[in-house]
Amino acid sequence: MKLKWTSKALSDLTRLHEFLAPVNKVAAARTVQSLAGAPVKLLENPHLGKRLEEFEPREVRRMLVGHYEMRYEIQASTIYVLRLWHTREDH
Repeated sequence: MKLKWTSKALSDLTRLHEFLAPVNKVAAARTVQSLAGAPVKLLENPHLGKRLEEFEPREVRRMLVGHYEMRYEIQASTIYVLRLWHTREDH
């Protein structure tokens, strides 16, 4: 399995850091590092997240990382991180 980040997911990481950094730079960096590292465990267990049936026939899943939701898609031997957001955000 390979892991790839979409441009939207990378933009989400940037957006979350920019939102958190003015309040607490250390916490912002720690949060982004945690989110960036979380998908690595999917390489060994890609079906860890809950499958979202509304995206069928695509295999899109969601995984919670603390108070953040991460959506990813499994295509053949690649996991694509699609989006990230805080669970309190309107999405």
